[in-house]
Amino acid sequence: MIYTSAREWLDDPAKKLLLFGMSGLGKTHLSNMLRDEAQWFHYSIDYRIGTRYMGEFIADNFKREAMKVPLLRELLMTDSVYIASNITFENLAPLSTYLGKPGNPDLGGVPFAEYCARQEQHRDAEKSALLDTERFIKRAADLYGYDNFVCDSGGSICEVVDPSNPADPILTALSRNLLLVWIEGSEAHRDALVRRFDRAPKPMYYQPEFLLRVWTDYLSEQGLTEAEVNPDAFLRYGYARLLDHRQPRYAAMARWGVSITADEVGRVTSPSDLIDLIGTALDRRSSAA
Repeated sequence: MIYTSAREWLDDPAKKLLLFGMSGLGKTHLSNMLRDEAQWFHYSIDYRIGTRYMGEFIADNFKREAMKVPLLRELLMTDSVYIASNITFENLAPLSTYLGKPGNPDLGGVPFAEYCARQEQHRDAEKSALLDTERFIKRAADLYGYDNFVCDSGGSICEVVDPSNPADPILTALSRNLLLVWIEGSEAHRDALVRRFDRAPKPMYYQPEFLLRVWTDYLSEQGLTEAEVNPDAFLRYGYARLLDHRQPRYAAMARWGVSITADEVGRVTSPSDLIDLIGTALDRRSSAA
């Protein structure tokens, strides 16, 4: 850890922070607040994935669909139109749409083998984007003059690292440069996330072994073939299990840094509140050691 006490953290004029935890608990909200109200550099892992590492995959998928429309096909074949995603920090829909959902193509699903291939692309992209963090810390300072830096990680960070390995290359690189902060949700937060997801299921990244297990269980329990699967129904089936699968992985990652609760985050109204809260978390860790 680059900070071992609240005093070290509070006194540092060039704070470096990485937020991690389940999507929906406040990572991007806090990162936006630090950027907009306190002039921190905001490095979004999902945005980096969707632009630098998967932008071509996403655009090609758009073009593949456009080629099915005669007018657009003609325009594409003559370089008369330009198709690209308009991904932003707040709108990552092009990335999630490309990841897709497995199941019945008439319901918007993709074949499971293709789904797994896209999952693998995302895993490789996420690892690369996380390892880019150190370069962006230097770039933010050297090019733009930013001292303070926040890395807004994706919810799947715990799936691409091994927190039990003290030599994990990604966590080693991150902890050498930033303070890792887990936003920990309660059972009530988990249930709220499940209810929200049920209303609007969205594509997610899954660890390969976990995905195969959930997919196999779903087909067996429902008595379905791959082509009969309702993609949204499968995602709903797997989401609560995904949260439970990730929780101990996040907890293990927290040993590389500190943790704050989602309830505490809910009381943060300014950058100074967050800075003080992280100082409190550092003191809690020191007292528990």
